[in-house]
Amino acid sequence: MVTVQDLSLQFGKRVLFDEANVFFGPGNCYGVIGANGAGKSTFLKIISGVKEANKGSVTIEPGKRMAVLKQDHFEYDEVRVIDTVMMGHAKLWSLMQEKDAIYAKPDFSEEDGLKAAELEGEFGEMNGWNAEPEAASLLSGIGIKESLHEKLLKDLDGTQKVRVLLAQALFGDPDILVLDEPTNDLDIETVNWLEDFLLDFKNTVIVVSHDRHFLDTVCTHIVDIDFSKINVFTGNYTFWYESSQLALKQKLSANKKTEDKRKEMQAFIDRFSANASKSKQATSRRKMLEKLNVEDIKPSSRKYPGIIFASERPAGDQILQVNQLNYSLDGRPLLKNVDFTINKGEKITVISKDGLAPSAFYQILNGKLNADSGDFEFGQTITSSYLPLDNESFFSDSPQSLMDWLRQFSENKDEQYIRGFLGKMLFSGEEVHKMSNVLSGGEKVRCMVSRMMLKQGNLLMANEPTNHLDLESITAFNNALINFDGTIIFTSHDHQFTQTVANRIIELTPNGIIDRLKKLDEYLADESIKAIRAEMYGLELV
Repeated sequence: MVTVQDLSLQFGKRVLFDEANVFFGPGNCYGVIGANGAGKSTFLKIISGVKEANKGSVTIEPGKRMAVLKQDHFEYDEVRVIDTVMMGHAKLWSLMQEKDAIYAKPDFSEEDGLKAAELEGEFGEMNGWNAEPEAASLLSGIGIKESLHEKLLKDLDGTQKVRVLLAQALFGDPDILVLDEPTNDLDIETVNWLEDFLLDFKNTVIVVSHDRHFLDTVCTHIVDIDFSKINVFTGNYTFWYESSQLALKQKLSANKKTEDKRKEMQAFIDRFSANASKSKQATSRRKMLEKLNVEDIKPSSRKYPGIIFASERPAGDQILQVNQLNYSLDGRPLLKNVDFTINKGEKITVISKDGLAPSAFYQILNGKLNADSGDFEFGQTITSSYLPLDNESFFSDSPQSLMDWLRQFSENKDEQYIRGFLGKMLFSGEEVHKMSNVLSGGEKVRCMVSRMMLKQGNLLMANEPTNHLDLESITAFNNALINFDGTIIFTSHDHQFTQTVANRIIELTPNGIIDRLKKLDEYLADESIKAIRAEMYGLELV
């Protein structure tokens, strides 16, 4: 379907890809992974023809149509929402425009009639009469109400635009679907909808995502970009991760016999094959794993941060009491009658269909916003460590080295002590002298996590902590929260992160809160809660 041959790309002395060879076959979903800066998005741009490599070729099977998730959120501002979606099938859209232009001619001739008839035939063969209903169905499925379908794209907010552009890429059953971070800015229900859509999708999907649950659900193969090489592995992300870790452990086990290693690896493959769960792709994935050669599994060279949250002192029984908090933004209620008590040791996720609501909640708790009414009180023994969604204010002062940047938050100014916290987040050697004004988004978050560990709070607060992090850092952060013995309040769009950490759900709605002692999957599947949510949001939830 798509053949990548001898692909090489170099920026100065930096080599992203060196003679990479990959084949993307029909009916498979390929998850592209790699550390931040490895070249995942660049690779997708080369495949889709947006960027050229220094050497090599990308060949698409003749007659096959590729659709790409657009990253420019302003390109279609002057276009109707429904039309933006249909424009995803460029050939069909062009045919529709040509056909409409002929019918609109004031001097419609016999020749025009013959051309129109020819176009109508081609239009019918492309299933054109169902184009608008299909586009409307996609928009509704992805959370864009019918009342918005006729509006211009510029009239939608940023999150809604992302969904429309995603619907555009999905429209018209493309043969090859290229998606770069498709779950960004989507709530959990819409991500679930997208997962189901891709599970039913019969053609080729190539996707970059940091959402492990998403990769596990939809992927049949993992494409790993590492050390300028591109390798394809059978299975989903968890299979790749666990098998590569097992291979690494075996590589380090010099005394273990080769045959024992083979048996251990085969037993691992057999277990995964038998337990290939969820999904309509499970059967095909199981067959692939059964055919997999043990020698195909290689250890990963990835480095994982050493994230450990330790409390300086234990918390007392009183953690946090929130009393009837209310807050509105431009007349829009974000927090309404928010009233609850946090108990010692609870790990709470705060969710909402409106992403501004959790952000306002954390800003109020951390003194950055004033509530319209209501109050809150932390227990006397509580010290909090907070990771905000927006960290720019922490890096807006005069540039300084990472060592000096982190040192300002510590009473202990010793260099080795500070180095230790930076080293845990993989800032080692001379990197600790890197200036704070040249950091990438991911590096800034890693610095903020170093600061979070340094504070040694017994209450952790984090608003979208996985943003800008690579899969290795997300995994390490996830495990750190699971192992933390204190209390946690957090918000994350990462399904696996939330499912494995939270034991209590607090949902902020325009008409109050929903508060349940449940895991996320249990919460979302509960029919009685679905009915309450529909009432609270004033809409029909499916």
